[in-house]
Amino acid sequence: MALTTVVAGGLAATTTAAHAATIPVACSENALVAAVNLANSTSAPDTLVLASGCTYAMTSPHGGLANALPVITSRIEMLGPATVTRSSLLPFRIAEVSSKGSLTLTTGVAFTGGSVVGNGGGILNSGAVTLTVSSLTGNTATLNGGGLANADTPNGTAPAATFTRSQVSDNTALLQGGGIYNGVRGTLTTTGVTGSPLFVIGNVAGTQGGGIAANNSTATTLTDTAVTSNSAGLTAGGVHRSGGTMTTTNTPITANIPNNCVGSAPAVPNCTG
Repeated sequence: MALTTVVAGGLAATTTAAHAATIPVACSENALVAAVNLANSTSAPDTLVLASGCTYAMTSPHGGLANALPVITSRIEMLGPATVTRSSLLPFRIAEVSSKGSLTLTTGVAFTGGSVVGNGGGILNSGAVTLTVSSLTGNTATLNGGGLANADTPNGTAPAATFTRSQVSDNTALLQGGGIYNGVRGTLTTTGVTGSPLFVIGNVAGTQGGGIAANNSTATTLTDTAVTSNSAGLTAGGVHRSGGTMTTTNTPITANIPNNCVGSAPAVPNCTG
C-alpha cells in the first residue's frame, strides 16, 4: 500500500488510507490548530500527542467565529496530559464535532474556559465524543450544555457522547444542562468506578438540569456517576429528564439546588427529592 506524506502548518505525518497517524503537537496555539487541520485532511484516524503539561491558550477562534479549534470532521484523538483553554475576551467554545467527525480526549486532557453564544460551551457535538480520564471545566453557553451539548438532531446521524472517569465541573448554561445537555435523539453514557464515581459537580443551569439535562434523548445511561452540588434556576438542580430513555446504576443524585430531579417527566430513575 502506498504511503502518503501530508504537510500542514509545518507538521508532517506519514499515513495510509488504512493506518492511523501519530502527530506530536508542540506547545502553541498555532501548532494545535495546524495539527487538527492536518488530521482533518486525511481519511485515517489520527492521534495528536499533546505536549505534556502544556496549556494551549487559544487567543482567537479558528473554526468559524464560534470555535477555538477547526471544526472536527474526521476521527481525532488528543492524548494528554494537557489543557486547552480560551484566552480571549471574544466568546468561543473550545471544539465543535461535525456529524462526520469524532473527538476522543484521553489521559488528562482538559477543555476549560469556553464561552459561546449558543449551545455547548466546551464542546458542541453532532458526531461522537469520548472522554477518558479527562475533563470539562469552567465552560459557559448562553443556551444548553455548558460543558457539552449533544445537538438536537431530529433526523440523520444522532450524536453520542461517552464519559469514562472524566469529571464535568463548574460549567454554566443559561437554559438547560449546566454540565451536559443530551439533546433530541442523542446518546449519553457516563461511567465511573465502584467506590470512585465520575463526578458531575458544581455546574449551574438557568432553568433545569444543573448537572445533566436530557431532552427526548435516545438513551442516557449513568453508571457509578455522582451528580452532586449542582444548581438550577427553576427546578431539577441535579438531573432533568424530558422524555427519552434513562438508566441510572450506582448513581447518587444528591445535594443539588433547589432539588435533585423534581419536574422530570418521566421521573429520573433512583432519584428522590
